[in-house]
Amino acid sequence: MNQELPKQIVQGLAGAVKGLRLYPLDHPANTRQMELLVDRLFTMLRRQDTVRLGLLEGTLFLEEVLFVDDNPAAVEIGQLLGKLQIDGLEFIHGVTALELRHLLQVLHDGRARGDHFSEVLHAHGVHHIRPIMVRKDDVDDLHSPRAVYKRALAVVDRIFHDVRMGAIPTSNEAMATVKSMVHMTLTEPHALLAMSMLKDYDNYTFTHSVNVAVLALTVGRACGLKENQLRILGLGALLHDIGKLQIDWDIINKPGQLTDEEFEQIKRHPTNGADIVRKMEGMTPEIIDIVLGHHLRYNREGYPADARGRAASAMVDMATIADTYDAMTTLRSYQRPMTPKSAISRLEELSGTVLHPEFLRNFIRFLGPYPVGTLVRLTNNEIGLVIWVSTEQPDDLRLKILFDSDGEMLTEPRIEELAGPDTIRITAEVDPFSKGINVTDYLD
Repeated sequence: MNQELPKQIVQGLAGAVKGLRLYPLDHPANTRQMELLVDRLFTMLRRQDTVRLGLLEGTLFLEEVLFVDDNPAAVEIGQLLGKLQIDGLEFIHGVTALELRHLLQVLHDGRARGDHFSEVLHAHGVHHIRPIMVRKDDVDDLHSPRAVYKRALAVVDRIFHDVRMGAIPTSNEAMATVKSMVHMTLTEPHALLAMSMLKDYDNYTFTHSVNVAVLALTVGRACGLKENQLRILGLGALLHDIGKLQIDWDIINKPGQLTDEEFEQIKRHPTNGADIVRKMEGMTPEIIDIVLGHHLRYNREGYPADARGRAASAMVDMATIADTYDAMTTLRSYQRPMTPKSAISRLEELSGTVLHPEFLRNFIRFLGPYPVGTLVRLTNNEIGLVIWVSTEQPDDLRLKILFDSDGEMLTEPRIEELAGPDTIRITAEVDPFSKGINVTDYLD
């Protein structure tokens, strides 16, 4: 969607609301603002049945456009919705200029709040504008790790579609989604980390991009990055493979070993991606660094060769760890996935050459001895899945017991807590493939 029309609608609404603080509704200054609002809103409603304006995790949106920057009009409307205790407004095809005038009067008055807002609109004869009210359960769903993960997948899908169509993708939605991912990484890091165990093998490039963003944020948090730095890291990781869209898809998905010529094409994707990202709005040098340098390796002997000698952000090395870990733990036609613990052992072998030693140590320490998503066998022969790891004490675990001591799958998994020394009850890691288990079926 073209962003200009939504921006004009938000500006028109904010201007009309502010104008009422200075002049009566029929003052020429307010009349001009009303005409702007009516013209832009009606233009959009000629193309669709409804237009939704509201707040998503504190960020104003109008349909698909999110106002993640400090747009004064968007800030004004966002604050107003908050004061009125509503989550947004829905404008329905057939709305009239008179209904918009009544809406402005109600907004200006400010006394109709929450559930009462709808009643006041109806009392004024407004039937084509209604408030958006989100129930608490809906809010919880919107903020759940799985919901955040799915939104990230949808964003990547739209960005990749734009690139295939030859368009420069918009960045607002991606920025807003990464903001949500960062918030969750800071508050419930292992919950979002569990979602990175989700693997869609038919859409590997999409899921890999989101998983690398989740894992990169985990690395960044383990290394003590601040929130604004995490947002940069997360966005760069989300976009790191965007350049693959300009590579022959048959080569990207080839099940066997690549020829030298095919690998040379693959090696172009960081440069292709950096070229795309440079054209996107709001991209920082660090984000471009991540896209360009995620295959450079810690020793800078990777590719692209012409980027080896340039200084790069430390976030490049954090993204490389995430990219490597997700590739190891993902099923491919040519590769059986490693278990989390096996992947960590392999990462340690790459420390100092491919991977940054200090950043890797921080990441492994944060994951704990048994990362979320690890299937383990206990001393009593029960088998359980690690579903939670304490941020403060990585030895404190929560398991879902899936198999009893006789090897029979439980009808209802049982929760068991292991604290500190109790982890000696874990005797071994179990390969989920050997038990026919898809671990993500058991992760919330």
